[in-house]
Amino acid sequence: MADVDRGVEVGAGGAPPAAKLTLLTLTAMVVGSMVGAGVFSLPRRFAQETGVAGALIAWAVAGVGMLMLAFVFQTLAVRRPDLDAGVYAYAKAGFGEYLGFFSAFGYWASACVGNVTYWVLIMSTVGAIAPALGDGDTALAIVLSSVGLWGFFLLIRRGVKEAAAINRIVTVAKLVPILVFIVLTLFYFDASVFADNFGGADYAGSLFNQVRGTMLATVFVFLGVEGASVYSRHAKRREDVGRATVLGFLSVFAIFASVTIVSYGILPMSEIAELRQPSMAGVLEAAVGTWGKVFVSVGLIISVLGAYLAWTLMAAEVLFVAAKDKDMPRFLGRSSGDDVPAPALLLTTSLSQVVLVVTAFSDDAFNFALDLTSALSLIPFLLAAGFAVKIALRPRAEGTVGVSTRRELVVAAVATLYTAFLLFAAGLKFVLVSFILYAPATFLFVKARREQNRRLFSPGEAVLCAVSVAGAAVGVTALALGWIEL
Repeated sequence: MADVDRGVEVGAGGAPPAAKLTLLTLTAMVVGSMVGAGVFSLPRRFAQETGVAGALIAWAVAGVGMLMLAFVFQTLAVRRPDLDAGVYAYAKAGFGEYLGFFSAFGYWASACVGNVTYWVLIMSTVGAIAPALGDGDTALAIVLSSVGLWGFFLLIRRGVKEAAAINRIVTVAKLVPILVFIVLTLFYFDASVFADNFGGADYAGSLFNQVRGTMLATVFVFLGVEGASVYSRHAKRREDVGRATVLGFLSVFAIFASVTIVSYGILPMSEIAELRQPSMAGVLEAAVGTWGKVFVSVGLIISVLGAYLAWTLMAAEVLFVAAKDKDMPRFLGRSSGDDVPAPALLLTTSLSQVVLVVTAFSDDAFNFALDLTSALSLIPFLLAAGFAVKIALRPRAEGTVGVSTRRELVVAAVATLYTAFLLFAAGLKFVLVSFILYAPATFLFVKARREQNRRLFSPGEAVLCAVSVAGAAVGVTALALGWIEL
């Protein structure tokens, strides 16, 4: 975010007006949200699952699926201009308050867990020269990460305008090392190594399983495609929300796919699969020497800190708007004179702190946090895509602007099927762990209802609550008995 200026009007109740963002700023928010820790981990994540053929298919599937989701957010921004906060608002309008609440919580929790991956990767990067930090999951690494968490809390607490200016500068700075990586690896590209990696390795399994194994990684790197819609209330022009979404997606898709594919021309996939994270650093080191590893590592730290800033802002925004709509407790709807949702920001940082401590008990802290982030985001995405299908089928529904087309219906249907496939690809483990987070969150929903002296649950909502609690119980039992492991 940048180019932020204040309106001259004062909102209801004397609230400060929302900061207004340009198309360039919204696009930078989308790019800044997506280009973070994930891209620097792509070579190893893909090499652990698939060869070149599977990677090409995976990126084709992910590219089409996520482009359809980008088009969905573009369409919804235009067809339902009355809805703010994107993912959460669409789920509520389409499927009711309780599923809207789950969408808001799931998206928020996904952002919080994703923020943890950033600190784990930073500490793992520095751990290459400071062994006490290990792979980002040692006691010292957790302490230093915690200092970083709360340091950023204080920075953002000073005001959205100041944080936005930093985000835009970092968005530009972090793209440089990634683009340099692509150019250099193309220069040192070995066609024979690439050919040997084409079909995959014995451990990779069938082509379908290879592609399936990469899906959560692609979801993680594309999280943030909805960034402009989350900040729709800040946009100067409503149509800029959709444009920024598509422009940002196409830009980063080209970067992500390139980083993955060119790496197969530098090292055998079995060696890439064993690289320390960030694996981009190891690939470039193999190509140009030690300075390449240092160059990528510095770029990673800049990139990750920028993405962390953007995601923290978006996560707090979702809680804030949900509270304003009376779907979260009132205290989360308070903001400071600098347009900062301070209580929501505090809760966001607190959950990240809890998850950071939990990673100490995981065998692979980075991959666990990455996959959980992706799994938590799938329900909000599925509900948003489903809402787009409903709008396409009911063009004259209340609040809808314009006329639906066959293209709109096809796009929404493909996005829905793609997101449902991702849930299948996530596997039972992460679905159950997601339930463990979702079920207790219902207490926030109950508190909000009690503040309004409303009935706690409708019959349908009671069924959904029972399903979430049962899923959480199975998840806890599975963890306790060792059926699944963190």
